Amino acid sequence: MAYSEYISDRIHQILNEKKTNFYAKKMMGGLCFMVDDKMCCGIHYDKKKETDLLMARIGEEAYTDAIKREGCHPMDFTGRPMKGYVFVTPEGFDLDKDLEYWIQLCLDFNPMAKSSKKRK
Repeated sequence: MAYSEYISDRIHQILNEKKTNFYAKKMMGGLCFMVDDKMCCGIHYDKKKETDLLMARIGEEAYTDAIKREGCHPMDFTGRPMKGYVFVTPEGFDLDKDLEYWIQLCLDFNPMAKSSKKRK
């Protein structure tokens, strides 16, 4: 199963309301939202849990407080959590104000995030 178009639309709406210049890119088995050519946030369908997860790139400083929120878990694809990234289950972003909270954390961190090296 692919990621949820409904969640994608909700993220698009929030980013548009915040007048953010972004584009969506299919990657990592889901959809990532790129801001300043850097991954900001995204959607990933977890086949084991059979649910959509919000991927949030929030940085290491925000991680300590964010991980305490409902539905927030370390982002772990390989058995080793990625620093500064989290997955949020639907319980943590069902409400628009909660999704907006996560998107804002991502946008706050984005200027400090490092860009990926361009592939040739």
